[in-house]
Amino acid sequence: QAPADRVSGARAATPVLLKPALMEAVEVVAGGERLQLLPQRAAYLPEHRSLLVADAHIGKAQSFRRLGVPVPSGTTQDALARLDLALASTGAQHIVFLGDLLHSAQARSEPIWAAVAAWRAARPALRLTLVRGNHDQHAGDPPPAWGVACVNGPWPLGGLLLDHHPEPAAGAYVLAGHVHPAAVLGGKG
Repeated sequence: QAPADRVSGARAATPVLLKPALMEAVEVVAGGERLQLLPQRAAYLPEHRSLLVADAHIGKAQSFRRLGVPVPSGTTQDALARLDLALASTGAQHIVFLGDLLHSAQARSEPIWAAVAAWRAARPALRLTLVRGNHDQHAGDPPPAWGVACVNGPWPLGGLLLDHHPEPAAGAYVLAGHVHPAAVLGGKG
């Protein structure tokens, strides 16, 4: 974290965040850019009207079910609903996926494709960019009909370099996904 960057643990000020869904956002400054960390698992860059979403893993449950792992269905619809909430609360005009938009080649199923295609068709003016991640290498780029610009990282946006892998870059603030925080509890029970 650069010295000029700060993290505010307090709720964002009401005059800056007028929409109710943003009242739960936490504001940070990174790389000279103001970000609002949203409860919908996204970050919003207000000066760029862009949402940053890491590791969407569309089709992950479908991929697991095809491998015989019994997991619930509906995860793609849940992810799309979270995107809708984040879009509605921010007015974002651009979503940048920080890698792993699709989980695997097994995610390429008609129900998944149809759900995302319908979601995309309802938002034709929304710009979508995918900064490719490790899962995207195996799953491949999304279908052209989804209108997703696919780029390799690091990809510049304002004062940030956006990437999937959190690799440092000299003189730049890299914002990335890929690392999935977790906690391990030990002991009895």
